[in-house]
Amino acid sequence: MPDVLGIRHASELYSKLSDEFHSRDTIIISIPEGAEADLSFVQLIESTRRQAKAKGKTFKLSSPASGSVLKVLERAGFINSFDQEDEKFWLHKEVTL
Repeated sequence: MPDVLGIRHASELYSKLSDEFHSRDTIIISIPEGAEADLSFVQLIESTRRQAKAKGKTFKLSSPASGSVLKVLERAGFINSFDQEDEKFWLHKEVTL
């Protein structure tokens, strides 16, 4: 992924994700440390994540969300409404009983 993950690069990001999605069954996304993200990036990742699940593909982040991605998740209210699957995907939190 590039260092700028926002609306101005959404088309490029979509193309990269789409290419990966169509050529692989397992897609692991690496978000550069210090990358600048906005809500459009989170929406694109969520959309791809749901599409992967519907198609039986594996879609993961290589490391937990941090920096501006984590801030976007917090500001947009995503974290407050996360279920266990969301926590595992975005924060790499495992379910404990």
